[in-house]
This record gives sequence, structure tokens and C-alpha cells, in this order.
Amino acid sequence: MRLLVTGGAGYVGSVVAAQLVEAGHEVTVLDDLSTGHRDAVPGSARFIQGDIADSHEALENQEAVLHFAAKSLVGESVEKPELYWRRNLGGTLALLEAMHAQDVRRIVFSSTAAVYGEPIHDQIMETDPPRPTNPYGETKLAVDMTLTAFAALRGLGAVSLRYFNVAGAYGMFRERHAIETHLIPNVLKVATGERAEIQVFGTDYATPDGTCVRDYIHVSDLARAHLLALEAVTEGEHKIYNLGSGTGFSVKEVIDVCREVTGHAIPEKLGARRPGDPAVLVASSEKIRAELGWKAERTDLPTIVSDAWSALSRI
Repeated sequence: MRLLVTGGAGYVGSVVAAQLVEAGHEVTVLDDLSTGHRDAVPGSARFIQGDIADSHEALENQEAVLHFAAKSLVGESVEKPELYWRRNLGGTLALLEAMHAQDVRRIVFSSTAAVYGEPIHDQIMETDPPRPTNPYGETKLAVDMTLTAFAALRGLGAVSLRYFNVAGAYGMFRERHAIETHLIPNVLKVATGERAEIQVFGTDYATPDGTCVRDYIHVSDLARAHLLALEAVTEGEHKIYNLGSGTGFSVKEVIDVCREVTGHAIPEKLGARRPGDPAVLVASSEKIRAELGWKAERTDLPTIVSDAWSALSRI
């Protein structure tokens, strides 16, 4: 297929683009490089530097879109909500209008578990009520709602994939954020000497070791789900799936595994809880397993950390 990958120079987008190329698809990457990296675009993919708000040229002769381009920092979204509404929702609306003009009727959207907000139980399901607690989650939910409307009104076929904590690496493709908020890469930065210590926010949660528990999904498993979702897109329908491993690891477990993998001490600084941090966030991915046959395969934490560490070691 001829496919447009928006945000394909970013972490997840680049891995999906790479797997699409490996599967024999003709891939065009559209990215403004505000947070992505030109060298993360697969060599055989066509690259267009530009904004999704002006995507008409990039959409010419395309058959489907995989949409990753978005602002994604929770803290920044609270400080600059107008930026997130303009880029995430406004940019997607412009993309959808351009798709309609070019008669491109299929899209796979990179959504987020942040749409759920505070969970009502430990294993989050797609039927749980969305209650985002920040503008980032609100804008992603707004896009999901827009896709539902466009499916009903214009016959668009859409699949939204709601991610939990993505980690690991896929060959040369790894996390490279200017502002890093994810736990595993930040812990590994202590091992490389880029940080003096890792901050632990809260040690008194109702979990086995007192630290928060999160669901980590390997980026290669996540990317594979996008290829399956692409096949499952049905015009006139909007499908939503959670993506996670179904199990959780605590902050302490992550740090301990990073110590084992890297051989570094990795000092900790224990601190108070952050407001709004739930004790446990774990996905139920039963729906995508039942309907698309997907399940996470690289689920053990040492593998996830080792892949991320190996990618750093190749720099």
C-alpha cells in the first residue's frame, strides 16, 4: 500500500515506518522535525518536511494514513493548553479535511491511555469512561470523538490505538526526546552519566513495594499492532483498542532491572508523590487480542531495558 506516516521521524512513528517498509509498503513520512529526527526516517521512505496542517501534497496518491504527529508533554499541555488544542486537534482536523479532499478514507491514529484519567479499576478497558485530567489527554480524546463523527458522516475508516508506557528500541530506532519524561530512558541516563540520580515520586502507595506500578509495552510490539490495525480499518467504522502488556512493573522494579542490565549503581532520590499519579495503571488488551489476534510478545522487563540500553550503546 501507499501510506503516509505523519510524525514518522519520532520514536514510535519511526519504528512503525520501519516495519511498514520491511513489510513491503510504499511509505511517505511527513514530519516538521520539531521533536523528530531526520536520521530516524527509514532510508527507503520518502520524506517531506512539513506540518500536518498543510498535508495536501503529501496525501497525493496515498491509500491510508498512520497519524503520530502531536504534542505530547503533559506538563507543557497544562502550561500551554492553547498550543495543544491548536496542534493536536486543529492539526488533525486539517489533516482529515485534506484526506477528504484527496479521497483518502483510512486512518490509524496514535491515541493514548491519558484519555482515561484516574482509573476506576486496575485493568483499564476500552469500555471504561474517558476522564482525562490534562489538556494533552483532552485533545487526544477530542480527536477520537472527531474520528467517530467522520466515520459516521463521511464514511471514514479509523482505528485508534490507546498506548500505555512504550519502551525499548527497535534496532537503531530509540527514544530521543529533548525533554524526557519517561522512566526507563531517564534511569538509563543516570547509567550513562547524563543525570546524577533518578527521582522516585512516592514510596507509600498501596503496591507491593510502595512505588507506582505501570504497564510497559515494547515499541516493536506496539508497531506490529499498527500493521494489524491498518488491515482492520473498515470504512464507516471507528474502532478503539488499548495497547499494553497486561502486567505491571513498579518504579523500584524498573530501577533494579536497569542496574542489573547496565551494571551501574543508579542512585535514587526519594520524594513525595506527584499530584494525580495513580498507584496502578495496567491495560487490558483483550479486545485487540480477540479481534485482531495481537498480543504483546516482548513483555519481560529485562528484554525491554536491554534493547533500550543496547541502542544507547551503539551511539
